[in-house]
Amino acid sequence: MKTRYTSLVKVKKNIMQKSERALEFANIKLHNAEAALETSYKELQDIQTPLQGKITAFLSARTLLDSQRALISHNQEWLEYANKDLLQAKKQLKIDMIEFEKFQYLEYQEREKEHKIRKQQEAKELDEIALITHARKEKIRFA
Repeated sequence: MKTRYTSLVKVKKNIMQKSERALEFANIKLHNAEAALETSYKELQDIQTPLQGKITAFLSARTLLDSQRALISHNQEWLEYANKDLLQAKKQLKIDMIEFEKFQYLEYQEREKEHKIRKQQEAKELDEIALITHARKEKIRFA
């Protein structure tokens, strides 16, 4: 049974599903950022610094360490951004779910109202049929 809210419920459901997909995508981005940061830390630990040798070897090792630290800093910023993005997606999903539930409830109320009206009409019709039947029986009895 269609109500005036049926199309709105469909639209709100599509919006909610879109928000769910956005949340899943934000979760994936967060996991990717965590994995990249973890890999960066492991690579930093794997860098060997020379204990002896030419100054160029020391400078190149220092440059490599600085580069890796910069990469770690970048990955930390990425992780923070991914966390913010995930929180925003959660908030949006919550808002969209509330909107969907609202219109779904309004649709339910509309259906219940129509069902109640139909029930009353059916009861009236049954009463009329009962009165007509009773009147016929009375006519037959007195005839």
